[in-house]
Order: sequence, then C-alpha cells, then structure tokens
Amino acid sequence: MTSRRDSYSPVSLSEGFLSPDKEPFFVRSTVPVEKGDIEMINKSVIMDEAAIRRALTRIAHEIIERNKGVEDLIIVGIKTRGIYLAQRLVERIEMIENVKVPVGELDITFYRDDLQHKSEDAILQGSKLPDQITGKTVILVDDVLYTGRTVRAALDALIDNGRPRMIQLAVLVDRGHRELPIRPDFVGKNLPTARTEIVDVQLAEVDVMDIVSIRQLL
Repeated sequence: MTSRRDSYSPVSLSEGFLSPDKEPFFVRSTVPVEKGDIEMINKSVIMDEAAIRRALTRIAHEIIERNKGVEDLIIVGIKTRGIYLAQRLVERIEMIENVKVPVGELDITFYRDDLQHKSEDAILQGSKLPDQITGKTVILVDDVLYTGRTVRAALDALIDNGRPRMIQLAVLVDRGHRELPIRPDFVGKNLPTARTEIVDVQLAEVDVMDIVSIRQLL
C-alpha cells in the first residue's frame, strides 16, 4: 500500500541547492513511499557545480606539481563516473601544459571481492586502456573513496594489464571508513560521514547536473 509523507527528493535540487549565504540546506518534497522502503532524509548539498570545477582544477595542478610535469603520465577513470572525472582532468591538464595526456577507462566489475563467479573471457570487457602502461605513472580516478575495496579491485585490474612505474589515486570525495590500507594522493574534498549516510555524486555527463550531496538513511 502506498502512502504519502514528507521525504527528501534529489529532484528538488534541480531548482537550486545553496542558500543565499552559500550554506548547504535540506530539500523537502512529498513523494509516495512504498511499505518496506528505506526512507532517506536530510539531503544536504556538499559541492555545487562551481565547487566541483574548482576541485578538479586544483587536482590537475597538484598532479602536474607532484609529477614535475606530465611526461609518461596516464590518467585512468574507474567506471562509471570516474571516467568523466578523468576526462575533465585531462582537459584541464592540457589547458595548463598544452599537452594531451592519454586517458583510459577501467571496468572493475569482475575484480570485486564480493563476486562469487568470475569469467576469464569477461574480465577485460569494458576496459579501454592505452596500449602500454608498463613503466608509466598511472593516475587512477574515482568519484568517492569509501572502504577502499573499489580501488583495490582497480589496482588488480590495472596490474593485470601491465606494470606501471607508479600508481597514484585521485578522488573527488574522500568520505572515510576505510577497510583496507588505501590512501588517496589527490582529494577534491575530505568529507567526514557516518556509515548510515550515502554520498551521491552526480555529473552532467550522466546525471544532467554537477552536484555532490549527502543523504541520511533511517
């Protein structure tokens, strides 16, 4: 049976998501909620389009500074949203250095440690990497760093394709709660969270708009 009650909807965010004093605020709407659904409330905007743009520009500069240029550099995005962030970083680096850095896509589906059945023929499907990553510096890019298990799977997938000289990690949001000894080299925003919260990253390439928000599970 469907009832109507107050909840918080991401759709409402399209009408605006920052208060005049630039503080995050909560968005309320009335939507049908099915019995048994987990209700999510208190959706707060953490980064708007401008904040995401500034964070990526800063990360691009940090990558160049850390590596003393872009020689032998490859940027690889973890599917799905990591790919679009990687492409944006490549564009920013090209604007700064006037050099187009090779970019790749990494599908880690069959490297997840919670996958019970693996298919040898399917392991590399969905990944598009430069021909040669051995001896290169690879920047892995993802949207949110949480337990570290996605990055661990990405490292396994990457090493199966070659032996990079160095692997560095860039994430838009680090929300903490690591379960593996993995630490990012470049971070757009450090965001302390509770395990009951969900961090949503929306990008214009797939979600119409750029926004990072946080939701509380009841």
